[in-house]
Order: sequence, then C-alpha cells, then structure tokens
Amino acid sequence: MMLVKTKKELFEKLQVLREKGSIGFVPTMGALHRGHLSLVDFAARENPVVVVSIFVNPTQFNDPDDLKRYPRDLEADLELLKTTGCNLVFAPEAAEMYPEPDTRKFDFGHLEQVMEGKHRPGHFNGVAQVVSKFFEIVQPDRAYFGQKDFQQLAVIKMLVRLLNLPVEIVACPIVREKSGLAMSSRNELLSPEERENASLIFDILSQAKNLTGEKSVEGLVTWVIENINKNPFLNVEYFEVVDSENLQPVKTWEEKGEKKGCIAVHCGKVRLIDNIVLN
Repeated sequence: MMLVKTKKELFEKLQVLREKGSIGFVPTMGALHRGHLSLVDFAARENPVVVVSIFVNPTQFNDPDDLKRYPRDLEADLELLKTTGCNLVFAPEAAEMYPEPDTRKFDFGHLEQVMEGKHRPGHFNGVAQVVSKFFEIVQPDRAYFGQKDFQQLAVIKMLVRLLNLPVEIVACPIVREKSGLAMSSRNELLSPEERENASLIFDILSQAKNLTGEKSVEGLVTWVIENINKNPFLNVEYFEVVDSENLQPVKTWEEKGEKKGCIAVHCGKVRLIDNIVLN
C-alpha cells in the first residue's frame, strides 16, 4: 500500500496501476472505522485497484467549530487500511486541493433544499466541489459511498449526471455498532455515556418502522421526535419521511415508491445522522 500527498505523485502512481484494470475509489475524511473498511472491501471485490482518499474538506463545513473538532489520526487510518485491499492512499493538505479558492456553484435543485441542505447551508456545494476534484484527479471507474449519508449519495449521483462523468456510483449498506448506532467518525467524539444513549436513535427508528400501519406519516414523525427528545442526552434537529428517489416529503403511506425515515440528532455537541426504510 502506497501513500501519496500530492496530485503529481498520485498521477504518476496511477499511470502504472491503471494497467491492472478498473479503479475503485473510496473518498473519506479519515477517522476510519469498520463502515469505511466495508466500502474498501466492496471496492476490492469489484476492482483490481483501490484508491482511498483521506481529506477533511473545509468547504463542506458550515460550522468552523465542527471543522476544528472533526477527529484526525492519519497513522491509525493507515494501519487500518493495511488490513484491506487498498493499493493507494491519497492524503493531501488543503493547499494541495485548493491552491486557490473554489468559487464553483452547483445547483442540485430540491435535493439540496431539504433535510441536511436546509439545516447546513452550503454543505452539499462543498461536497460537490471536493468530490468533483477527486473524480477529476483519480478518474475512477467506480466510487463507493455509504447509505448512512443518504442525501449526500443522491447529490453525488446528480453531480455525476450534471457533469456527465464516466464513473459508476455504488451505494453500500449502513454498518452499525452492536448497539445499533450507525458507525460514524463523529462517534469518537461522544463520551461513553453519550454513546450509550445515542443507541436510542436506531431503537426508535426500528420501532417506527413497525408503526407505519398504525400511525399517519405526520403522527409517526411526531412520535419519533417526542420519544427521542425524552432522553436528556438527545435533541432531534429533524426527522422526515421522504421518497427514496427524489427526497421529497411524503404525506401519506399510500404514495408510491420506497419511503425513508431520515433523522439528525444532537447528542451533546455531536451531530449524528441516520436513516431507515419504512415500507
């Protein structure tokens, strides 16, 4: 496994590696966990070459304190990746990715106006900036993303269509801790007590899935928010039932298509997201 930190080095290494066949790409912000490693495993099963990026992208943080707090441990990340099928790690500094400010503005329409986009203005534009840069630099055949960041996945698929990029976006299942808590780098910022209480999020979502026949959509939304907010460690930012394809809010269970329950919850100073198929 090779580590490179500049685009020049990356280009040189990839010229050789491309001869082996297709390239699978896993973009990450580091602080790797089993969820990230599962993406690398998916990529290694489908491609002879796997590239992982580790870069905490400043343009997707609308809260400077959140950017400062985001966990970073490159040495630990590299040790974990050595146990996988990763061939090449690209870990650039911010100046390497943004030698000058990126002023590009992307229009994702309604996809960026709900849920995460509504509560984190500018977030998805920052995601699109860095992902499009990575796609241009790495030129992967396939890129792998976890379904925990469900709205991000939809935005990236739209980005590929908008820019007409020749990359297949592969969605991979959510990986959970034994408690049910969705694996996230942010979990490392939780105290043991907060982490224990955060497991209630998936517990309530699982119960909600079984209540879709008993409650209206509006009634279920209220029930989820009230039951999570009863816990003194947790405060729901939003819970919405949306259409899986267009992410628009669902009003009745009779509407066609798969329905997702998507949630953001503050646990202390840590913001956690999760989602579940409801029908």
